[in-house]
Amino acid sequence: MSDTPVLEVSGLTVEYRRGRKRVPAVSDVSFSIREGETVGLVGESGSGKTTIGRAILGLVPVSAGSIVFDGHDVTGPAHHARRREEGQIRAVFQDPYSSLNPSLPVAASLAEECGTGGRSREATFARMVDLFEKVGLPSTVVSSYPGRLSGGQRQRVAIARALMSDPRLIICDEPVSALDVSVQAQVLNLLRQIQRVRSLSYCFVGHDLDVVRYMSDWIVVLYRGHVLEDGPARTVAQSPRHPYTRALVAASPHPVVSPEDIATRPPSSLNAAMVTTGCPFAPRCPVAIDVCWTERPPVCTAPDGGKVACHRYDPVKDTTPTAEPAAGGSPVEVPAPVAPRTR
Repeated sequence: MSDTPVLEVSGLTVEYRRGRKRVPAVSDVSFSIREGETVGLVGESGSGKTTIGRAILGLVPVSAGSIVFDGHDVTGPAHHARRREEGQIRAVFQDPYSSLNPSLPVAASLAEECGTGGRSREATFARMVDLFEKVGLPSTVVSSYPGRLSGGQRQRVAIARALMSDPRLIICDEPVSALDVSVQAQVLNLLRQIQRVRSLSYCFVGHDLDVVRYMSDWIVVLYRGHVLEDGPARTVAQSPRHPYTRALVAASPHPVVSPEDIATRPPSSLNAAMVTTGCPFAPRCPVAIDVCWTERPPVCTAPDGGKVACHRYDPVKDTTPTAEPAAGGSPVEVPAPVAPRTR
C-alpha cells in the first residue's frame, strides 16, 4: 500500500438551499485515501456520507473546501468531467435495480463505460466477457436484460461496469444494503478480491458499522455532516472513543460495547439541527455538559493518529467517559489500543 494519497478531501462543505436559507449537509470534512486503501464513511441517515461521495464524483456543488485527486484539484463538476471521461473515478451505487437501464441489454450499458477507449466492437465484447468472468458471472449475461438478473447478479454487473475503464478510485455507496444477507458477503468478498489484484482505492459509504469495518482500513464517523471521530478501523469498531461511535457499536448485531454503558438519550424536544454553536451530538449525548451546548468541540489527535471531536475526550488517557458518573463517583473509561501511525 502506497503512502501517496490518491484522494485528499480538505475542509469539504456542501450546502443545500431550503427556501432562502442554506442548510449545510456536510461541514468541514477532511480525510485522505491512499493507493490500495479503503476509507469507510459511516453514520446514520442524514449524516452526510452519501453527499460526500456525490461531491467526490462531481455530482453536487461544493460550497467550500477542496477535493484533490491524483495531485490535481477536481473540486466541482467542471473539473470532474475530465476525470470521469478518463475513467479514473467510478461508482457502485446502492440499488442494483435502478443503476442499470431496464430497456437496454447489459452489453449496451457496459459499452457506455468504454466507448471512448478506442476499442473495436469485438475487443469491447471480449473485455466484457473477461470482466464478467472475474466478477463471477457467465458470459451469457452480456446479452441479457437487467430484469432477468437477480439482485446479486445486477450488482456484479455494476461492479464490472465500474471496472471497464480501469479506474483508480471507486466510490462504493451502500453497495450491499439492498441485497439479501446471503448475497452481501459474496459481493463484499468480490470487492476485496478485486482491490487486492488491482490495487484499487475505495471510498466505502455505509450505515452498518460491521460492514464498513470489514471493508475498511480507516473509518470516518459522521453525524449531521460533522466528523466526530476517525481512526484505524479496528480501533473505531472495538474501542470507540466518541459517545456517538459507542452508540453505533452498541447498535450492531454483535456489539463489543454494552448498551447499558451507552444509554444514549433519544432526540430531545430541541431539534438537533438547531444546535449551531455547540456539539451537534449534544442533544442525544449521555455525557454532555454545559460547554457541549455552547462551543464546538476541539479536534484532538489520538496516539494512533485518529481524531476525536469531543469536549469530554482526554488525549493523555485516550479516553472519554462512557456514562454519567454516580454521585461521588467518576466516569467509567475504556482505553483504546495505541498503534502509532501518521496520516
